[in-house]
Amino acid sequence: MGYARHLTESYGLPVFTFPGPDDESPAPLPEAGAVAWRIVSDTYDAEESWTEAFARFTAAVDTSRVRAIVVGAWEDAYDSGPEDIIEALVGARAGLPALRALFLGDMESEECEISWINQGDVGPLLDAFPELEEFGVRGGTGLVVPPFTHRRLRSLTVETGGLPARVVRNIAASDLPALEHLDLWLGTDGYGGDSELSDVEPFMAGDRLPGLRHLALRNSEFQDEIATAMASAPVVARLETLDLSMGVLTDQGGAALLGGQPLTHLKKLDLHHNYLSDPLKQRFRDTLEGAGVTLDLDGGHAYEDEWDGRVHRFIAVGE
Repeated sequence: MGYARHLTESYGLPVFTFPGPDDESPAPLPEAGAVAWRIVSDTYDAEESWTEAFARFTAAVDTSRVRAIVVGAWEDAYDSGPEDIIEALVGARAGLPALRALFLGDMESEECEISWINQGDVGPLLDAFPELEEFGVRGGTGLVVPPFTHRRLRSLTVETGGLPARVVRNIAASDLPALEHLDLWLGTDGYGGDSELSDVEPFMAGDRLPGLRHLALRNSEFQDEIATAMASAPVVARLETLDLSMGVLTDQGGAALLGGQPLTHLKKLDLHHNYLSDPLKQRFRDTLEGAGVTLDLDGGHAYEDEWDGRVHRFIAVGE
């Protein structure tokens, strides 16, 4: 689908891939704190495990100055979770005092489809790094996010083709007073995305997230229900960006959103990959562009088909 791409930036730093063991002419490594370090193995036929690559990294780089780590592919990610990786990172926490950003599972489809990535319990990472400000994870299969307290976390991203409802509920039950940016790819029930509107309603109320300014509840099969609820959601009044993209958003939900509370205070409204009619898109433009709101209404690769006398529409990212 083209949505799950390698990160190019983390914590405001360009992502640099740590060289592999067989790099015959390695360039000089950048300064430890100047980049986000992407550490990677091979998903298929790996000659070096991710933990071995990490050991080389810690021997070659002044980890006390590392500010961001991006965990790329690991061996047999379609079969094996990142338990050893999590253990290695937690074990190295004393040597990573400056770490502020961590992303787990930065893989493109050629390495492992998003819904094939086997994840695990990320709670130990969140506990081990209380100074972390940005955390992200890709892949929902086997993903465990227990309810957690984190006083410094400003950004939380969970990218999946199917996000289990228990994970959504646990995030909603977490204590995250500094969180400004929340991005959840809810996915399809065909890949474990079994959440319902009631599971995401706490984010719309915003009571437990006093600092929230950027909310993305996207890639959902019930995007119309989310958009309709957003029309009167208390959190909207203090948001700068609202992202309801990548899902099955039709005129039903779009019209309800546009007819609800004012959206003219937003800096950006992202509805790309949608099933909105051209007249309704024009109504969004007429209402919001004059107020300075940046709009993304691109239908993109939204796809629908008809069989059994019914129209079937699809989210952007499933498998």
